[in-house]
Amino acid sequence: MSGSYLEQVVQPDTRDTDIPPRLLGPQLERIWGTPRGLWGFLTTVDHKRIGQRYIVTAFIFLAMGGVLALLMRLQLSGPERRFIDPDRYNQIFTMHGTNMMFLFAVPVMEAVAVYIVPLMVGTRNIAFPRLNAFSYWMFLIGGLVLWVGFALDMGPDVGWFAYVPLSGPQYGAGKRSDIWAQMITFTEIAALAVAVELVVTILKQRAPGMTLDRIPLFVWAMLVTAFAVICAMPAIMIASTSLILDRLVGTHFFNPSEGGDVLLWQHLFWFFGHPEVYIIFLPAVGMISSIIPTFARRPIVGYLPLVLALIATGILAFGLWVHHMFVTGLPRLGESFFTASSMAIAVPNGIQIFCWLATLVLGRPVLKTPMLFILAFFFTFVIGGLSGVMVASVPFDTQVHDTYFVVAHFHYVLIGGAVFPLMGAVYYWFPKITGRMMSERIGRWVVGLVVVGFNLTFFPMHILGLQGMPRRIYTYQPELGWGPLNLFVSLSGCILAAGFVLFFFDVVRSMRSGAPASDNPWQAATLEWATSSPPPSYNFSRIPVVTSANPLWDATILPATRGLRVERRELLVTTVVDAEPQARESSPSDSIWPFWAAVTTSVLLVSSIFTPWAVVWGAIPVTFALIGWFWPKSTPEDLA
Repeated sequence: MSGSYLEQVVQPDTRDTDIPPRLLGPQLERIWGTPRGLWGFLTTVDHKRIGQRYIVTAFIFLAMGGVLALLMRLQLSGPERRFIDPDRYNQIFTMHGTNMMFLFAVPVMEAVAVYIVPLMVGTRNIAFPRLNAFSYWMFLIGGLVLWVGFALDMGPDVGWFAYVPLSGPQYGAGKRSDIWAQMITFTEIAALAVAVELVVTILKQRAPGMTLDRIPLFVWAMLVTAFAVICAMPAIMIASTSLILDRLVGTHFFNPSEGGDVLLWQHLFWFFGHPEVYIIFLPAVGMISSIIPTFARRPIVGYLPLVLALIATGILAFGLWVHHMFVTGLPRLGESFFTASSMAIAVPNGIQIFCWLATLVLGRPVLKTPMLFILAFFFTFVIGGLSGVMVASVPFDTQVHDTYFVVAHFHYVLIGGAVFPLMGAVYYWFPKITGRMMSERIGRWVVGLVVVGFNLTFFPMHILGLQGMPRRIYTYQPELGWGPLNLFVSLSGCILAAGFVLFFFDVVRSMRSGAPASDNPWQAATLEWATSSPPPSYNFSRIPVVTSANPLWDATILPATRGLRVERRELLVTTVVDAEPQARESSPSDSIWPFWAAVTTSVLLVSSIFTPWAVVWGAIPVTFALIGWFWPKSTPEDLA
């Protein structure tokens, strides 16, 4: 495929072929650039700026959730502590879980994709960029609502799962559960919006020649994740909306005395909740599959098995939710099927690990900081996976359900299986995002502190769980014998916290004074490294043409397309399977309306916590914001 072929498909009445290469960049910058100052901050639809905001905001929420974790460990460091009263402790552990799952884990994975995926597939912006801006503002405001409620002693206190009837109108007095439920609405709107954008970007905006068997594995992982989000998130939105209606309007979805069912909540919640684990984990799989080939200095082994394993994991993830409900009295025969599926999902995960190990064995590994985090992942995730198979067994799960064994298990899966690869990805893509390198020396200290602190903190929790220590307790009696091990866990948590503090310090220091990075400092193979570091507003002056799965390794100079206009924002649309040029598509310009749409929608959602009439009156400003958003705009063709 060549530039001349593209010009036959995209009519040659365009401008970039008429502009010398040295003038093309400045011209594109004038069209795609974002104004400086507050106006540019509020109106930008550049996926890179929004992706950076998502990442920074999510990591701020991580730090805040980490502080809550340290407060819990301080309270549990010895028997009969009185540092935190029971009510505040309930709010803290609910805030910790809710914050980490809904405001950090899922958003940060999608945030990395918002920044990296358009660069990886060779396009100039994400699909539906105004929707992308809207999603960020909804995410930010939803997080602020949750934390402001906590600061005003209105933080949720029913666990991050908000089981009814505890969260229902009978026992959940005040507005605490309402704030939790509306926060769910904010974050799930944001997650669904980003998922739709990623699906369309990946399927319809890939660079010419990037056929399905040439898509980077991180992009494959995000495509599967996006479909999982689209299928899973409606369940929790239905659940949280039904809870609000029970609490504020007087419906009885979860009231057994009026024909409702409390187990309906658990089915809806865990139908979302267990796929959510893989919504967090699958992007990490893609990050690992990007980092390992780069530092092994060879193409990935088993590209097709890895893709099929990603798809299989995404599908099987929807058949596991009942293993969270083995003690609820469901039919034993039905539980056996979920035990089988819980164990079956270990098969594609095992395939992925063997492919990664084969790549390292057959390559020449270079042990830089990103690679060290991946090696730490192997150790911790295998432990989490093995304990996951254990709790998938009904007899064992019955014994350890709601104990600290489960706490240890899901932290090994989520931190070891997702956060370690994420931190490796930060070190890996930081030069691309900022144009500066992070410190290798500090990075090795971060790896050591985080990995050692993590294992010393969470592995003893397996033992505490087997000794019978239940979750969600704020204190315990001395004669139970849990004090020494809890003190050890709490002290080890300080080591883990020190590792994250050093990590944040390295990020801030490197942004200010890190060594300048070249365009491709790791000598990687994928397209995001084909542009400058950091990338310009338009990503690529000419859209590259892909001729292999490792374009930067297999071609000294990438061929490029011609034919896109430069007097307006324009994207290239390609076919789904073969990525052949199909059409040109205008990309929306910067706009204030996504911000106002998010503000008006937020006012509606927050006000509805206090009165159902807010849905009626709040819909009016939302309507005006949407009219402004979608009002037809003049184009160069209209003015011609």
